[in-house]
Amino acid sequence: MVFFGIVGPMNHSIDNSHWEQGYLLFGRGVAVSSAIAALPILAVLLLLGVFRRAAWIAGTVGLIVALLVAVTCYRMPPAPAISSALYGAAFGLFPISWIVLWALVLFRVTTETGQFDLIRGSIGRLAKDAPLQALLIAFAFGAFIEGAAGFGTPVAIAAAMLTGLGFSPFRASAICLLANTAPVAFGSIGIPVITLAGTTGLPLGELSAWVGRICAPIALIIPAYLIFAVGGMVALRSVWLPALAAGGVFSLVQLVVSNTLGPQLTDILASLAAMAALFLLCRIGACRTMSAANENLFRGAEISAPPTPAHVSTEHSVLRAWMPYGLLVFFVLLWGVKPIQLAFSSLNLSFPWPMLHDRVIRTAPISATPQPYHAVFLFNWLAASGTSCMIAAICSALFLRVSAKQFLGILLHVLRQIVTPTATVASVLAMAFLMNYSGATATLGLAFAASGAFFPFFSAMLGWLGVFLTGSDTSANALFGNLQVVTASRLGISPVLMAAANSVGGTMGKMISLQTIAVAAAATGMSVSDQAKLFRFTLKHSILLAAVVGLVTMLFAYRVHFG
Repeated sequence: MVFFGIVGPMNHSIDNSHWEQGYLLFGRGVAVSSAIAALPILAVLLLLGVFRRAAWIAGTVGLIVALLVAVTCYRMPPAPAISSALYGAAFGLFPISWIVLWALVLFRVTTETGQFDLIRGSIGRLAKDAPLQALLIAFAFGAFIEGAAGFGTPVAIAAAMLTGLGFSPFRASAICLLANTAPVAFGSIGIPVITLAGTTGLPLGELSAWVGRICAPIALIIPAYLIFAVGGMVALRSVWLPALAAGGVFSLVQLVVSNTLGPQLTDILASLAAMAALFLLCRIGACRTMSAANENLFRGAEISAPPTPAHVSTEHSVLRAWMPYGLLVFFVLLWGVKPIQLAFSSLNLSFPWPMLHDRVIRTAPISATPQPYHAVFLFNWLAASGTSCMIAAICSALFLRVSAKQFLGILLHVLRQIVTPTATVASVLAMAFLMNYSGATATLGLAFAASGAFFPFFSAMLGWLGVFLTGSDTSANALFGNLQVVTASRLGISPVLMAAANSVGGTMGKMISLQTIAVAAAATGMSVSDQAKLFRFTLKHSILLAAVVGLVTMLFAYRVHFG
């Protein structure tokens, strides 16, 4: 095949054990090939957005369609096709579902011991209005957890907390999905940017700086945007100053730290600054009180806000109630300390995935030269973020004197609760990995890359697509990073800027990833009908915000190019 002047082979086996990817199907061009490659995504969108089916059904049908496309259109041998789907499903079970499991166990420990009533009361006295609670927990505290752990942890923790504060499952999930955008590019101690630098060979410092520059204007508007999107002008008028302050402080610190210190501490320092600003404004009462009716509308009409406990809690009892989340923060940060991280990682177990590792060969233009596509499953049982949550949950149970029998009951309850969301995560990641290894995702990437002068805009959309498929900004950067660099170099645009746009654009795909929606559903006990409703709600905001990232990238690209 020929694309951008690079000759690459059509799909065929090099020998009996290797299969070469091809990205143009049936001798057709990019348009026809990308339309075929998009069939699994179209199936998911139709089932969720039009037919309103459960997320696990949409994921399963999408997987079946992806398998048919891979075998019949891309001519991928059945053995590696099935193996790649199983590889994705395994990744969905660990580390993704592992995080959700222990985040929910921690939450259940606080609720069943009555501590969450005290937490709710302390938040209610500090931030009386529901929009302010959303800013404090979903945006500021969620960004802190994203910066320290990532991989779905902030959505699981923050959504569960908002539900405990009286928000409906749908409203709590919608708020957390919208909030979990600004910090994602620097999540999990900067892993997405570090991965992008590793896969592209671009300087880490320059990548971090450009990701921060594109993120800054987006982060500035996110707090106000999420309040308006959920509650309209009535809600925004009550907290416009805290929303502006949280966004302004977060974006400023994110910009400065990413351009001076690098990606590792960007989100942690930015979120701490945003929390400090919100605490200060809460203390001085810098927001207008909403009516009870508007409060309930913002939280979700299905449920009323629980009353704040009438008794005055002692400082000691409040500190005791917050201790589980204090332990969570402590262990999450501890897991990120480099020497401890290296020590834990030395105990990792890894193995080449059977019938897949290095059996698939990536070709031009996705890879400059034919390269084997690795498939090594990493079982980082101790170094995983979910394990830090597990230790926090166990220590919290011991601290609160939860009996072994009661703790086992909590664990079994949560396991039953996450069965369906886990099936969703496994099916969606199976579909994503199959599309990656078959070459379908690369075909879609080439379609975006063919946009010429508009590539800076579609560069961000390419990252958005990658995160929608994989649920991970890190995975999207690894998937499309090199394609962004190759295309940018051919078009005479800054490769660093385009790679950065991939990462920032990807943050807006997080809210519509079925994996993330499944995490929110598990954390809040959301109904099947609400899952489809949530996807339709976030889809329009996801597209709009991704387009904003694309426009910001366009401005930077041609200012850099011509300036």
